[in-house]
Amino acid sequence: MLGTRMSAFLKLSKRDLKYDFPASVVVFLVALPLCLGIAMASGAPLFAGLLTGIIGGIVVASVSGSSLSVSGPAAGLTVIVLGAIQELGAYETFLLAVFIAGIFQLILGILKAGMIGNYFPSSVILGMLAAIGITIMLKQLPLAVGLTEAQLTDVNAAFSAINWGAAIICLLSLGLLIFWPSIKGLNKIPAPLMVVLTGIGLAYLFEGTPFALISAHFVAIPSVSSFAEFTGLFVLPDFGQIINKEVWIVAFTIAIIASLETLLSIEAIDKLDPFKRSSPTNRELVAQGIGNMTSGLLGGLPMTSVIVRSSANANAGGRTRQSAMLHGIWLLVAVLAIPTLINMIPLACLAAILLHTGYKLAQPALFRRMHSKGLDQFVPFTLTIAAVVFTDLLTGVGIGILIATFYILRANMQNAYKFNIVGDGNNRAIFVLAEEVSFLNKVPIQQKLYSLPKSVISVTIDGKNSKFIDKDVIEVIKGYEQNARSKGIAIELQDVTYKKKAVYRKQKVEKVV
Repeated sequence: MLGTRMSAFLKLSKRDLKYDFPASVVVFLVALPLCLGIAMASGAPLFAGLLTGIIGGIVVASVSGSSLSVSGPAAGLTVIVLGAIQELGAYETFLLAVFIAGIFQLILGILKAGMIGNYFPSSVILGMLAAIGITIMLKQLPLAVGLTEAQLTDVNAAFSAINWGAAIICLLSLGLLIFWPSIKGLNKIPAPLMVVLTGIGLAYLFEGTPFALISAHFVAIPSVSSFAEFTGLFVLPDFGQIINKEVWIVAFTIAIIASLETLLSIEAIDKLDPFKRSSPTNRELVAQGIGNMTSGLLGGLPMTSVIVRSSANANAGGRTRQSAMLHGIWLLVAVLAIPTLINMIPLACLAAILLHTGYKLAQPALFRRMHSKGLDQFVPFTLTIAAVVFTDLLTGVGIGILIATFYILRANMQNAYKFNIVGDGNNRAIFVLAEEVSFLNKVPIQQKLYSLPKSVISVTIDGKNSKFIDKDVIEVIKGYEQNARSKGIAIELQDVTYKKKAVYRKQKVEKVV
């Protein structure tokens, strides 16, 4: 009976298993190198990336209401994680921030804040993701040519220390990632899997040659031979840092950025769903919160719904959450059963995957598309990128929001009214006020009224279409009315009164009641 209830809660479907099982294998093959690569880019243990993928599959998918979404460590959080681990000084302290971030997300879901993404300008969000992509690419270039962190301190020494075997593997991996999906018949095999297999093969061929890789150029996750060793891999958060202000700042940052990236991914994956199902965003925030709390407690990274894995799931024919859950199980099996094989993967392969991921976040087509939308979109977009790259993510996003707000306010000020001059001698001015006229419109209306041509002998101000006119604007209009009459200018005010505003408010209250 317990199994029946659990099955009903999870809504598992034997009918869809024939689609979800093969799709889960594809998602697993895509997720494995991505989990490792993102952990590497985040400056975290590689096992933490795999653990996050496991939790994202088994835990988050069990709670989520999305049929195709796949959660795991996200490229969009690498900059935050890398900086946070360095700033907080200890990985255990960072895990506490991840746990608290999960609590924040859980609260957001309970408060039905799933629409939070709609309140952030899209130009700023896209700029943030593009900046993250650029940062990822910059940080992966040394690994792409086999340089370790210690070798980066001296530029001349770094150039002479380049491992051309790693560089060759990275270049070939990039070629596979770019061109493999367009090869008919063969593209059924995921490109990241081909990158891993090619990298392992080339590393074997390079042994004993000048292109040989050293141990520092390979993935290194711990091998386990017993349950005790497996449980020893988990790292607990340091709850002793609960009053550390920096922990709460990091947690809040992770919660907001992870929630935004999740909501963007959910929106995108719903568009790819052949059945056009709509994912409940509030429930997704709850699922992500539970996932991040679990990840923080066990030693993992913060996670989001990830568009790369989710789109792979949709393209492979996945139908339900079973696919995401199964992919988490396959990751767990891989950690337990084939760690030796995983440790044969060259880091240059992961660098190539991350370079490709970063490029997709900041590809030139995105800049062209934003430019075509006008300066009010392009300027906040580019300034957000610059601010994030040269400062930090939270500061950069804040600057982007301020710039976007400036353009929004400017547009609001310019759309206060429609103006026209008619008559045989252009002697009649007509103002038609907008539906909403706020105090921000006071200055442009005032300037326009007092700068009318001397030929104008009649002015009509029409407020019949306005649902709201601010008192400051009405005072400006009333003041101009007195000024115009003193100069012999005929002026007509149509439904521009304080009484109109009071009636509007009364009607609004009655409607709500």
